[in-house]
Amino acid sequence: MKYLVDVNGERVVVEIDGAHAVVNGVRQDVSLTAIPGTPVRLVRIGEQVHRVVARRGAARGAWQLDVDGARVEAEALDERMRAIKDLTTATAKASGPAPLVAPMPGLVVRIAVAVGDTVGAGQGLAVIEAMKMENELRASSAGVVTAIRVVPGQAVEKGAVLIELTAPDSPE
Repeated sequence: MKYLVDVNGERVVVEIDGAHAVVNGVRQDVSLTAIPGTPVRLVRIGEQVHRVVARRGAARGAWQLDVDGARVEAEALDERMRAIKDLTTATAKASGPAPLVAPMPGLVVRIAVAVGDTVGAGQGLAVIEAMKMENELRASSAGVVTAIRVVPGQAVEKGAVLIELTAPDSPE
């Protein structure tokens, strides 16, 4: 499995294959061992062993790590989720909520809002199915639904506008 991990502002590519990991192109022997009765895990990377306590963050893929006593914020997402997050971030506009666009080709499974609904940042707006997986698409910021451009059962291409939003207090 390939992950794109952001650690303290630096992106690291990690591919895990059993007892090996490739980190930014360098193959290492790795292992993870739990210490019974504690939240501590021993992580071996090559010849180095680290004591790690991991806590889930508020967002998907976000982690708060204590590595050998030092706090590290990290976000680890697989390639597909990283692409979705990067696309969502790239389409966000400072002037107001961005329209909800399909991050990949797929089939619209359901629409969770109606025209006129006020939505909050992170609220689920629609679900599309791609590669036999359902993906919930969320609002990047608060807004009001002004148009729904798709219906359940409709096939969509990557980048297709699904739902249009305006700022909560702006005219349509």
